[in-house]
Amino acid sequence: MISRVLVIGAGGFIGRALCQALNVQGTRVKAVSRRGQLLNLPGIEQIASDCRNPSEVATSLGDIDAVVYLAACSTPGSSAGKPSAELSENLAPLMATLEALQGHPSIPLIYFSSAGAIYDEQAAVASCESDLPRPRSYHGAAKVAAEQFIGAWARQFGGGATIIRPSNVYGPGQAEKAGFGIVPAALGCIRRDEALTVWGDGSAVRDYLYIDDLVDLTLAALEQASASEVRTLNAASGECVSLNELLSLAELASGQALRRQYILGRTVDASRVSISADCARQTLGWRPAVPLAEGLKRTWLWLNTTPL
Repeated sequence: MISRVLVIGAGGFIGRALCQALNVQGTRVKAVSRRGQLLNLPGIEQIASDCRNPSEVATSLGDIDAVVYLAACSTPGSSAGKPSAELSENLAPLMATLEALQGHPSIPLIYFSSAGAIYDEQAAVASCESDLPRPRSYHGAAKVAAEQFIGAWARQFGGGATIIRPSNVYGPGQAEKAGFGIVPAALGCIRRDEALTVWGDGSAVRDYLYIDDLVDLTLAALEQASASEVRTLNAASGECVSLNELLSLAELASGQALRRQYILGRTVDASRVSISADCARQTLGWRPAVPLAEGLKRTWLWLNTTPL
């Protein structure tokens, strides 16, 4: 029974949503973020840390049943041309966490990787967990490296981990931030009547997963967390659309037109990402419940409750 969870990276979009869901079901949460006090909820202990010191991480593990690692601060675009940024910003904190977990091998780890950044864009069928990773970006390469470090930790110390590879996650609570998330960027531009900058011609295909569906999968993974094996699960809706189709759906959700400015595409962006989540369905009994059109409507309604 998982009753106490350490969430590293609790200040981000997914981390905040997960902490709130854990809190609702009565799970005690230690929420680690760089800034600390982010969630005004009873039952959540908030810790300000960048998780670069193994001994500091270890002090939070004494009464914990599971660790969820969500800390990340890059995208394929933000670390393009800067591989050292992935090492210092994303891999270093994970290494410190794994070093701390060496003394607590019975605590299972849930790690958030990326489906959109690691699979072969030329795959003829939806990518599954057994497919050989072929990252195009330094961001994707760092995710693959992180997965390998987790596997090495588990084999050396007898630990267990669930690696979740989500597609493009969106939904209420996702702040608009340059380079992070096409859905908040598009809806924000619609709301302000601004033109959206589109890299390429809009034909790039992606899978989009609603935040509540990802949280449900994570809760199921925690309940069935293994302390002795490493498993990998894709998290995807199975609903693949081009960027142009996504933007048209955003217009339908808002009832307003979106002005677009197309510019030359980037070499770090894959042309097509299609992902199979059959393993999560078979292993956890999980199925995504919110179609893209409905998820965009919910996100638009939420956005209009926040100040400009």
